[in-house]
Amino acid sequence: MNTHTLANKSFWRRLCKKSDLVVNSGVVALSDDVQIALFYVADEQRIYALENRDPLSGANVIGRGIIGNLAGEPVIASPLYKQHFRLTDGACLEDERLRLRVWPARLSGDAVEVKLDAASSGVRSTLLPMEALSCPI
Repeated sequence: MNTHTLANKSFWRRLCKKSDLVVNSGVVALSDDVQIALFYVADEQRIYALENRDPLSGANVIGRGIIGNLAGEPVIASPLYKQHFRLTDGACLEDERLRLRVWPARLSGDAVEVKLDAASSGVRSTLLPMEALSCPI
């Protein structure tokens, strides 16, 4: 497979097991060099996957934020500067210039999977075995 073909591919990567998740809280998985904060919202029976790096501080702390709801939108509050980021698209409610990267996430049996794009995520084309990934951190 050439680089151009790979660059246009997206794929589901297994990050951890459902039992690794904490209901209404976050855990962080490592996929290659990217930290992904995973949030399992019980009321929605949905998993959200967002970038773990806080855009203001540069610290990897989003997975330790508090899940909430503002104006009907599910959000995560950054533990450092308290900005609220929508879980659905990563947009900051207080500052439209700030945004977290988001990935589609799903349960596939007991596996938590995130859809990655090889071209934009910096993810290597080789999938790592589940033991090589860290969840939770």
